[in-house]
Amino acid sequence: MITIGQLAGYAGVTIKAVRHYHSRGLLPEPPRDSSGYRRYNAQHAIDLVKIKTLADAGVPLARVKELLAASPERFDAAIAEIDRDLRAKAEEIRRTRKRLTQLRGGDQLFVTPEAADHLERLSAMGVSERAVLVERDLWILLQSVSPKEAATWLADRQDAIEDPEFRAIYLEYDAAYWWSPDDPRLVALADRTLRWLTQRESGLVPAPDPAVARLIASSQDDASSPAWDRITELLESRMTE
Repeated sequence: MITIGQLAGYAGVTIKAVRHYHSRGLLPEPPRDSSGYRRYNAQHAIDLVKIKTLADAGVPLARVKELLAASPERFDAAIAEIDRDLRAKAEEIRRTRKRLTQLRGGDQLFVTPEAADHLERLSAMGVSERAVLVERDLWILLQSVSPKEAATWLADRQDAIEDPEFRAIYLEYDAAYWWSPDDPRLVALADRTLRWLTQRESGLVPAPDPAVARLIASSQDDASSPAWDRITELLESRMTE
């Protein structure tokens, strides 16, 4: 007969673990002797080693008792079932780790690789972080509500970015965010933008669905500025002339 400390030491577990197995009904708890101590025998040691072996192998404690009493056939079937569960959990962990890795990749978590490359190109051009984030959110929205059209619009934007004039307009428009709405440079910028749009008119992509257009417009309300609103007014007035 051995004490709980000796039992735990032989099996390679803690006394706390032994008591936990008692509470889970996995290991019978012997009565106390006349001295007030619980005494364990060889069968307790054998059962504890079995419990530890199963637990260390990844068997949930909720199924250990079942396996201890199972026939060889049932034992094999249960182990196969537990293995499938563990494989599924491992796959979920792999997917979670992949998502965590993508988080380190910044925008690649939220947009397509093509859109992420485009946003990196904007940053490399010197576009402000504020403007890059505004465009990122725009692509997130577009790819959610109209993925096919978003791919077409992105390809058009990537083509435009190859034009030095478009890049210059983009950078000036970005800088204009902070200008006063009365700044005379806004008129010149609006005219320059209109000339570029007119020259490119033959290659314009189809306009979005009206509902999508309204959603896009509403998403940009908080991203605009008085100067940008003024540029929009100037462009609209010139296009109706």
